[in-house]
Amino acid sequence: MDSELAPENPWAALDPYAQLVTALLPRAAGVAAFDTRGDLGWTSEGQISPDLPPIILKSLERARALTAEAGERILSDDAAPLYLFWLRDDHGLLVSVLAILWRTGEAEPRPFSLVHSLLKPALEVLRRELVSRASIDQLRGVLTARDGDLELLLSAAAAPGQGGLDGTDEIRALLQNATDHLRCHFLALIVPEKSLVVLRTANGAPADTAALARSHRQLISLAQLRREPVMIQSFPVESGGKQSHYRVLSCPVLHPSGRASGVLALFRNADAPEFTQREGRLAVLLARRAAAIIEASYDSVTGLLTRPAFEQRARAALSDPRSERSWCALYIDIDRLHVINDNHGMHVGDKLIAKLGELVRSWLVPGAIAARSSGDRFTLLLPGGSDDAMRFAEALRTGAAALTAASLGAHSSAAVQISVSIGVAPLANPRVEFAHALAVAETTCKVAKDRGRNRVELYLASDASIVRRYADINIASNLRLAMSENRLRLDAQLILPMVTMGNYRPHFELLLRMSDEQGATVGPERFLSAAVGYQLMPAVDRWVIRQALEQLKPQAELLANRPVVFTINLSGQSLGDPGFADDVADLIQSSGLNPALLCFELTESAAIAHRATAEVVMQRLRTLGCQIALDDFGTGLSCLAYLRQLPIDMLKIDGSFVRDILKDPRAEAMVKSIAYLARAMNLVTVAECVETDEIRLRLATLGVDYGQGFAIARPAPLADLLLELPLYTTAQSVTVQAPPELAPVEALVAETLRIAG
Repeated sequence: MDSELAPENPWAALDPYAQLVTALLPRAAGVAAFDTRGDLGWTSEGQISPDLPPIILKSLERARALTAEAGERILSDDAAPLYLFWLRDDHGLLVSVLAILWRTGEAEPRPFSLVHSLLKPALEVLRRELVSRASIDQLRGVLTARDGDLELLLSAAAAPGQGGLDGTDEIRALLQNATDHLRCHFLALIVPEKSLVVLRTANGAPADTAALARSHRQLISLAQLRREPVMIQSFPVESGGKQSHYRVLSCPVLHPSGRASGVLALFRNADAPEFTQREGRLAVLLARRAAAIIEASYDSVTGLLTRPAFEQRARAALSDPRSERSWCALYIDIDRLHVINDNHGMHVGDKLIAKLGELVRSWLVPGAIAARSSGDRFTLLLPGGSDDAMRFAEALRTGAAALTAASLGAHSSAAVQISVSIGVAPLANPRVEFAHALAVAETTCKVAKDRGRNRVELYLASDASIVRRYADINIASNLRLAMSENRLRLDAQLILPMVTMGNYRPHFELLLRMSDEQGATVGPERFLSAAVGYQLMPAVDRWVIRQALEQLKPQAELLANRPVVFTINLSGQSLGDPGFADDVADLIQSSGLNPALLCFELTESAAIAHRATAEVVMQRLRTLGCQIALDDFGTGLSCLAYLRQLPIDMLKIDGSFVRDILKDPRAEAMVKSIAYLARAMNLVTVAECVETDEIRLRLATLGVDYGQGFAIARPAPLADLLLELPLYTTAQSVTVQAPPELAPVEALVAETLRIAG
C-alpha cells in the first residue's frame, strides 16, 4: 500500500494542547485523551492511575445520555478533582473524552462551569483537530478498503484461463481473495446446472458445511426470485439440533439469458460487522466475473467443461506428484446424430446432447473430469483402472439407450434410435501419456462405430483394427504438421500422345509427396487415406493449388501461349466445401497465369457423389478458361447417365483396365469402348498406368489419345521439370511415332467397331 495512505495515530502530537491547558489552568496536574471506547489515546504524564479507565467508561455512558452537556466534574474524598470534557463532532457524536487531573491540596475545587469557560477556546480548537483527524483517518480507511476492492476486481478482470488455470481453479482463486478481503467466515458459489460447488474459508478454517447444506436451497430460491443482492444480517440456520445465526450476503449468478443459474453467498459470524452496500456492490461484480468464467470454461448445453478447460485441468491432475492413482481416458460419440436432427429437428438433437451431459454429470466419481469436446463428442478422464472405466462406460451406454422420444421432446411419429459408441484407453504413464491416451480413446471409439455402433470398446495393443486406426490418426497429425512446416512437395509426371497428332500439347500431372521428420519421402498411399478420413482434403487441395501457382508464376511469360498443360487433382471433400470454388478462382486470377494452363481432375465417384456441387465447381473453372478431366473413368458406370451433362474435356481411363488389356479381352473391349465414346463426344482420353511398351502400343491401336505411366515417364520433382520447361515449349506439338507396321488409328477403330457391330 502507498505510504501516503498508511493510517496515522490520531492522538499524536497533542503536547501543544497540554501546554495550553496548563497555561490556562496552572493547577492542572496533567491531561489525558480517551477515545469513545474508553481506551487511552494520549496523556501528558506518561501513565495514568488504574482507577481512571472505569471512571471514563461510566462518564461515556452519561455523555451519550446527556447530549446537551459539555462534561462533568468528578469529586472524591481521597483524590483530587477530575474534570472531564465531552468533545463532540458537528453532528453531536462523541469523538473523545478529555480528562484534566487537578493538583492535590487545592482548598476548594473550582466549579466545572468556570473551568469550562476558561478552557473553551482551547477545547474548541482541540475538538476541531480531533474531528479533522478522525475524518482523515476514516477517509484513509475508505481509500484502503477501496484500494483492496480495486485490487480484487483487477485480479478478477484477467482473461479466463490465464496463468495456466482452468475455469474451476480460477474461480477458486477469485473467491479465496474475496473471502479474505471481505473478512468472511466462509463463502460459497453454487451453480446446480453445472454441478459446480466452490467453498472457500478464511485462513483455512473449517466451514460450517452443515449450515450450507441446510440453507443452499433457500439461498438459490431467493436468488432466482429476487435476481439482486440481498443482505440478511441475522440468518438462522439449524444444525445438529441447535440454531446458529450468520450474517449473509446473497448475490445471484446470472446466465447470459438473464435468469439466475446459481448463487454467490458470503457468510459472516453473527458478532462480525454487518455487510454494507459497498460490499453488496462488490459481490455483484464478483458474481458477474464468476459467471463470465463459467461461461468461458463450461459448455452451455451440457454443463461440462469445454475442451480447453478440460485439457488444462486434466494435465494439472495428472501432473500432481502426490497422486499415484490410475487413470483411464474415455471418448464418447453419439451415433447418427445427424439422422436424428434431420428426422426430428435440431431441438431434439440438442436435447439429446443435454441429456447425455446430465447422465455423465450424475455418474461422475470424485476426481473425474468431463468435457463436451465438440458437437456430439465427449471426453472424460476417470480415476481408476480399466474395469471401473468399462463399468462406467457400459452404464452410460445403457442410460443413453434408455432415453425416449418423449424425454427429448420429439413430436414426430418416427422412432428415435439413440445410442452411443465409447472408446476406453488406460493411461500406462499418466504424467506423459495424456494426449496419447485421448487419441487412442478416440481411435477405439471409431473402431466401436466400425463394429456396429452402440458399443463400448477397450483399447488392446493386440487389436489390429485399433492399431490401424491409430496409425491413421498419427499420419493425419503428421500431415497437418507437414503443411505447417512446408514438408510437402509437388512432383510432376509427363503425359504424352500415343501417336503423332496435330497440335496436341504435353500434359503434366502434379502429384503430392510428403517428407517425414527425417527427410524421407512418404508416398500418397500412406497419408491421403488418412487425410480423407479426417476431413483434411480441402486444406490439402488448397495447399497444392497455391504451391503449384507459386512455382509456375516465374514461368508466366514462357507459358503465356499455353504450350503445356498442368493437371491438378481435386477431392470429393473439396467439391462439398462451399467456399472452395471461390478460393480457387481468386488464386488463379491473382496469379497472373493463363488459366488454360491448368486442368483439374475429379474422380468419377466424387463427381457423381457430389454432382450438384461438382457441376458448380466445374462450370466456375471452365468459365475461367481451365480444363476439366474425369479421373478413374470406367469404375462407376452410373456416370454414363451424367456424362453428357458434365462440363468435362478429358476422360482418364482407370488403370485397372489398362493393366489387363493384353490378357483380358473384356478389359480391352472396355478401353476401346471408352475411347470411341470419348471421340464421339469430342473428349480427349488418357490411359493411366501405362507400364510397358507393349501396353502402350496396344493402346495406340485402340484409339486412346494420351498415355501416362512408367513406360512414358516417371514422376520427378516439379522444380526440376520447370528447369527443363523450355524443351517442351519450343514446338507447338509433340509427336510420338507409332510403329510403321500399325495402321492408322482411325481405320483400326472403325474396323473394330464394324466387326463388333
